[in-house]
Amino acid sequence: MESALSYMIAFYTLYLIIRLYIALMQVGYVKQAKYQEPVLLHPAAYMKAADYEATKQRLSMLSALMEYVLFFFWVTAGFSWLGGLLEGFSGITFAVLFVNGVIVVNYLVGLPLDLYEKFVIDARYGFNKSTFGLFVLDSIKQGVLTLIFGSLIIAAVAYFVEHFSAWWLISFVFVFAVIILINMIYPTLIAPIFNTFTPLQNPELNQKIEALLKSVGFKSSGVFTIDASKRDSRLNAYFGGLGSTKRVVLFDTLVEKLSHNELLAVLGHELGHFKHGDIYKGIAVSGTMMLILFAVLGNLPEDLFLQMGVMQNGGSLIALFLLIASPLLFVLLPFVNYISRKNEFAADRFGSELQSADDLKRALIKLMNENKKFPKSHPLFVLFYYSHPSVLERIEAMGGMPNEMDETAKAVEEKIQGIEFNIFETLGVEKHDGNQ
Repeated sequence: MESALSYMIAFYTLYLIIRLYIALMQVGYVKQAKYQEPVLLHPAAYMKAADYEATKQRLSMLSALMEYVLFFFWVTAGFSWLGGLLEGFSGITFAVLFVNGVIVVNYLVGLPLDLYEKFVIDARYGFNKSTFGLFVLDSIKQGVLTLIFGSLIIAAVAYFVEHFSAWWLISFVFVFAVIILINMIYPTLIAPIFNTFTPLQNPELNQKIEALLKSVGFKSSGVFTIDASKRDSRLNAYFGGLGSTKRVVLFDTLVEKLSHNELLAVLGHELGHFKHGDIYKGIAVSGTMMLILFAVLGNLPEDLFLQMGVMQNGGSLIALFLLIASPLLFVLLPFVNYISRKNEFAADRFGSELQSADDLKRALIKLMNENKKFPKSHPLFVLFYYSHPSVLERIEAMGGMPNEMDETAKAVEEKIQGIEFNIFETLGVEKHDGNQ
């Protein structure tokens, strides 16, 4: 009779195979599509975006293989080894040390790939603006926050495991409540640890944004810009927080690259999510997915843990939860992404009516150019990884290409057309298929 551990390894192996297959399909699709008629991007930028996408997918395949090796190590020998190191501890203390031990080992093993992605790939394509010193400082801050908040959550869940038969349900309620709390305090207490938040200094733009927010009844604690450009050149904006902590956050890169009307159109799209209740729908979907994970975890056979060489306790349960969460959630991604893409189309319609369809289209094209996003993807990749429709689909749904480019958009287009495409760099990317 097959053991529970064998079934779990087989499930994770299938997950790995599917991930690798989808990534390979995406790389092949993009490599073929990049020689077709360019869309939305100038030919040089179109080719470069294709190379960037292919490079990212090769790195994702290497990352998936590394995650699999770590998973296999932990469930066949690692849990037993780490449990032996901590045999002098018990209860909540053991759980906190055991889980943090797994997190630290996984982080250290994955660190070289993170460094390569940021300081080689992102630097090659003009995204990374961070220094190694800033990277280290950010890592220390993230580590301290993870240690503090993570250890408190681990301790609480370990306590529930020891004292309640329905620990998995109680743990779900507790963890979900903590996540909501963190989302509420993030924009005012956590995010400022990493970035400087400055009230928007442009009175004209600030007045336009406030009028836009007021028109849909969105109450915020202010409009802020953050110094995102010190780390990355990508463009972004978000509404942070819940309830009275809500604030509008604009990357300084976004304010620099988009015209006022285009920026307002982007915010109009986000306000569409607000008016449609997508934030709360998202919370409900996330809660449902988390409940499924805890239900699975709470009904695993005790023999599984014995086969891994550890006792079934708070530490081993939480550590296993961290290892199997990704493959379990992966199964739900097509359904979740389908709902999300429908919400994005609806938010586009709302933003178009609130501001201007052409402004939103131009903003999307600029975002694609600046973020070097390739406009085409394999259908299977879209199914599992696209929470947003492609820009092509979004523009088509809004009636096609914008009628005319404004002066800011023209300047960006001229800048893009002035890029000299280095074919040797592209050939160099292609040569490293097996090593990226």
